[in-house]
Amino acid sequence: MMEKEWVFVRHGETELYRLGIVQGSGVDTDLNAAGHRQAMLLYRKYGTPPFDLVITSRLKRTHQTVTPFLETGIPWIQTTLIDEISWGEHEGQPGTPEHIARYDAMIRSWARGDLHASLPGGESAHSLIDRVDRFIMDLRSKVEKRILICTHGRTLRCLITRLKGGAPSDME
Repeated sequence: MMEKEWVFVRHGETELYRLGIVQGSGVDTDLNAAGHRQAMLLYRKYGTPPFDLVITSRLKRTHQTVTPFLETGIPWIQTTLIDEISWGEHEGQPGTPEHIARYDAMIRSWARGDLHASLPGGESAHSLIDRVDRFIMDLRSKVEKRILICTHGRTLRCLITRLKGGAPSDME
């Protein structure tokens, strides 16, 4: 069996994140200056040896995070399977105490096994897990040996949990 190396990273910082504004899959924002510095630091640390493939979500904050790698001509795949979860009506909104209470209640529901719980208009853990499982199956079929995967916070938690064989409640 061919040994493979998968490097998973979260995208760099955005101004909305810095301001405490919920992003999710419905808010496609740019990296801020700190996020661009983080992208360069990532490249300096992991750019050599080169990756055989870069995979990102469809959201530009992941694209901008891996731009230094892409500029070297590495093949690139974008997939919605690793987009951030949809936080529904919370997207584009500040993390108010009311929003945080709704989020915490949803996370507690997930921990109790209610994977269909979601924020109003948002995506459930069940839906995210389904997407991530399909991504993992696709990733395992790739022939490339060294792959960089750039995604989002919640999606990354789900990916690592699923790859380790953990329960959905282990995402926290």
